[in-house]
Amino acid sequence: MELFLKVLEVVTPVIALAIVGFAWVRMGLEYSVQFVTRLTMTLGVPCLIFTALMKTEIDPSAIRSLTLASVAAYGLLSLGFAALLALGKLSQRTYLGPLIFGNTGNLGLPLALFAFGPTGFDYAVVVFAVMILWSFTFGIWIVAGGGGLGKVLKEPIVAATALGAVFLWQGWKTPPAVTNTLELTGQMAIPLMLITLGVAVARLRPGGVWLAVGLSALKIVACAGLGWLLGTLFGLDPVARAVLVLQLSTPIAVTSYMLAEKYGADAHAVAGLVVVSTTMSIAALPLLLALVL
Repeated sequence: MELFLKVLEVVTPVIALAIVGFAWVRMGLEYSVQFVTRLTMTLGVPCLIFTALMKTEIDPSAIRSLTLASVAAYGLLSLGFAALLALGKLSQRTYLGPLIFGNTGNLGLPLALFAFGPTGFDYAVVVFAVMILWSFTFGIWIVAGGGGLGKVLKEPIVAATALGAVFLWQGWKTPPAVTNTLELTGQMAIPLMLITLGVAVARLRPGGVWLAVGLSALKIVACAGLGWLLGTLFGLDPVARAVLVLQLSTPIAVTSYMLAEKYGADAHAVAGLVVVSTTMSIAALPLLLALVL
């Protein structure tokens, strides 16, 4: 019961801020999705990721093993879900990214901290970093409809993640004044993204609910099973393996919607996936944690 209540505590702000965006649109107030998307993706999220990586402390050998397991996991998920979408004749641009990438940041990180303590949080940041790099390289390439690497290299979030990884590897820290500024800037990202999600839900077209339910359930089962298998094969300790399972199984990230909006995929369908998978996670994640603890 305590674990369920904690998951509810983490998910409730997600739902509450989405409701703010939903109500904002229903009241007829103006909301520029394009502007907010540019602001968060160019400034807020890069600062958030850089500071999270820079402040993480974890054993180098554990980083290496968990990083390799995470890379293998996201690679296999990419291949498996791409094949599934091809068989189902569903859009790769719209659905592949959301199925691969979970909400490992504002849901996975705090949940790992509660369930496994500071060590679990550090492990969760490693998986988070791998996901971000894969999401904003391969993920952008998919949602943008292919093309060269120019679109990827122009993303500030890729540079921020790479730079944060270097700082983590070297043990460097920015001066306190710089760190505080970056942290404050990064704090705006998650609320803005969640409010924008609510705006998208308010503008959703009818239909597609059962598809979202089916894909969300499939994502949870496939990701949890793969995480457990790879954690065992790579010899991760029990906490690291449990964190890998948890992070892979988190619901579809709101950033998937932001990317779909930015690059012209079906953002409304992705928003529906985010809402459905996040709602399902209220029940699914406590059950999953009970199995891995």
